[in-house]
Amino acid sequence: MKDHKNRLIEDLLRLGLSGGDHLLVHASLNAVGRFRDRAGILVAALTEVLGSSGTLLMPCLSYKTVTQDHPDFDVSATPSCVGGLAEYFRTCEGVDRSLHPTHSVSARGRLSVFFLAEHWKDSTPCGTHSPFARLPEVQGKVMFLGCGSRPNTSMHAIEEKVIPPYLFGSRVRYQLRLKDGSRMQKIYLAHGFKNYEQRYDRLLSLMDPGACRRGKVLDADTLVLDSREMWAKGFRQLKENPFFFVDQM
Repeated sequence: MKDHKNRLIEDLLRLGLSGGDHLLVHASLNAVGRFRDRAGILVAALTEVLGSSGTLLMPCLSYKTVTQDHPDFDVSATPSCVGGLAEYFRTCEGVDRSLHPTHSVSARGRLSVFFLAEHWKDSTPCGTHSPFARLPEVQGKVMFLGCGSRPNTSMHAIEEKVIPPYLFGSRVRYQLRLKDGSRMQKIYLAHGFKNYEQRYDRLLSLMDPGACRRGKVLDADTLVLDSREMWAKGFRQLKENPFFFVDQM
């Protein structure tokens, strides 16, 4: 039987990934299967497929622990709250992280600086300087590995262009510790979503078939979406119906 890394590479290539791609990965590590060092092997396989001219990105969100009551964020130490793979990748050699208290992104690769360096300028979670907003500028892709398409943080960046009524909540003052150990304070307008459930899986019904690839990565049902198509269709739908991607609870 082929080793896990080679099987992963074959599966990723079948999903249309290739050298030079800039790929944002949402993942459930358990869905891939249970084998030793699966996080490291998966990151190695993704890195090999994207090659030296590509960029691997993962959401490194920390909204569960960095809150209005606990507003301290350390870009080097605050853990991610969105799964084992994202937290593993955050600690890998050569990986950098954008400066944002609740919606940071980790990245490694050719365009890491382009994606990460100016996220600190935003005063909202997913503004125009965020990696989520910059992905379509370079024809990036978004992969949902074993987690379904609901946890689509990029949709927040699209929502911030339209500003549907449910989107924003209160303003919060955060304490930020930078990579060099210096500190800064900044006030952010946090997301709200009070009494609304996010339904970003509805995006799939809007997308052209060629912009959405489906397949297996080992045991994980996986989707790869074209970010430009995702932005175009998501933005248009939100303009027509601001509540299309949420259900009221």
